[in-house]
Amino acid sequence: MQAKHLEQEIIERLSHVQQTVVTAEQMREIESRIFLAGMPVAALMEKVGGLIAQRIQTLYSCLETPKIGVLVGPGHNGGDALVVARELSFQGYQIQICRPLPQAKELTEKHAQYIAALGIKIATTTDQLSQCNLIIDGLFGFGLERPLEGAIANLIRQLNTWPQPIVSIDLPSGIHTDTGDVLGIAIQATHTLCLGLWKLGLLQDQGLPYSGHLHLIDFDIPVADINAIVGTQPEVRRMTSVAARGVLLTQRHPNTHKYRQGHCLLIGGSQKYAGSVILTALGARATGIGMMTIAVPASLKPLVLQSVPEALVIACPETEQGAIASLPPKLSFDEFDVIAYGPGVTTETDAIINEVLRCPCPLVLDADGLNLLAQHQLVETLQFRPAPTILTPHPGELKRLFPAAQSQEILPMVKQAAQSSHAYIVSKGARVILAPPQGSIWINPDSTPALARGGSGDVLTGMLAGLLSQQREENSFSEILCSGIWWHAQAGLLAARNRTESGVDPLTLCQSLIPVIAGQL
Repeated sequence: MQAKHLEQEIIERLSHVQQTVVTAEQMREIESRIFLAGMPVAALMEKVGGLIAQRIQTLYSCLETPKIGVLVGPGHNGGDALVVARELSFQGYQIQICRPLPQAKELTEKHAQYIAALGIKIATTTDQLSQCNLIIDGLFGFGLERPLEGAIANLIRQLNTWPQPIVSIDLPSGIHTDTGDVLGIAIQATHTLCLGLWKLGLLQDQGLPYSGHLHLIDFDIPVADINAIVGTQPEVRRMTSVAARGVLLTQRHPNTHKYRQGHCLLIGGSQKYAGSVILTALGARATGIGMMTIAVPASLKPLVLQSVPEALVIACPETEQGAIASLPPKLSFDEFDVIAYGPGVTTETDAIINEVLRCPCPLVLDADGLNLLAQHQLVETLQFRPAPTILTPHPGELKRLFPAAQSQEILPMVKQAAQSSHAYIVSKGARVILAPPQGSIWINPDSTPALARGGSGDVLTGMLAGLLSQQREENSFSEILCSGIWWHAQAGLLAARNRTESGVDPLTLCQSLIPVIAGQL
């Protein structure tokens, strides 16, 4: 019994660590607490360096990558790199060290002395690094603020032209810890081994081209120290597969029936965008929703029934251009658990959105539904809705919706937008961000350029509507939305793996949804 309790504590700690995202200042304060409690800096450096060396051996074997070049900076990031170099040398790797900056912190200098005593070559130029099979970047860790220039900038510029893979310790040198901005120039890493806790800059779009594959090197920071600085509900959190899978409904109660499995209404489609609402329906279908009603222009009903035969399809009066002119009078919003509106509706008429905004259930707005909403007094309209609203804008739509919240940084922008409108904002960039009206902002660290294709967002809208329709009391709105966002991205990754990133059309994306939750990724 005690062993099981301990195992559960370990699992909960790992989950907490994987979700926690910190700024440079927060990481400094957490480390300060560790050191004040009695952990020697030198001991922590040894532990971290050993863990990094083990991960590198897993990624690059000595037989295939025998010669490793190590870039050593002046701070403790450089000290970590020297410990890594020493440990890899003991494991049979040939090590070549480059220290382009002569001044160093005392502990880093001591490690350099011992490295020299072991006979490992140390140079001040990169001449010998070009002959190495792998480069380890230990120039600058978290907290870098000033732009890199001069000789260091030239060194990094040279490294980025070489074919060798690069493993960066903590962050790629030149990336701002909090924003992900490039400080003049930055190393383009193949892998980044983030130390202790995830740094905010690694989860933002700006740093994406530089960070490569991300790995967390967990060196057992006590949860009490994490919570003391960032709280039990951090301002920014990272979506994880463990949390997402815990919400997805893969099994059902033996005596359930379709009326207990949720009922959503999808409103969309037009002659111009006939396929949008079908893609939304296919996304909702994959969630296992019990009932699905689709309201479309009358002329599209045969096409929709052919694609989604199990749906209840309502034929709506349409305009001369083939958009929905109005909803049937007998259609009652009280029948539905969730309504999704927008994919393919066009902006020809805004009559329907006025009705939809008054619905008593959760509402997912996407595509032209957002463009129509932008023409209203958005904040006042959404603040007084009787049920939650979920907005799914891409960057252009987000700026049209919230011109007053525009900022150079996306996180403050979506946070302000969510708080002012009382809506859940699903911001669709290279990394999808969820900002709820209150609580933590969530970032999905996993995505793929394969999803940068028309129709991918329509699929996500259907998935979110389907999952919310089946909401269980133990799951919050944020948890459900995070699961849908994670699932959508994983399906894109699976489809890209099977088809290449340029070959993932929305139908292929839909076909990959079930294999993801069946454990095939």
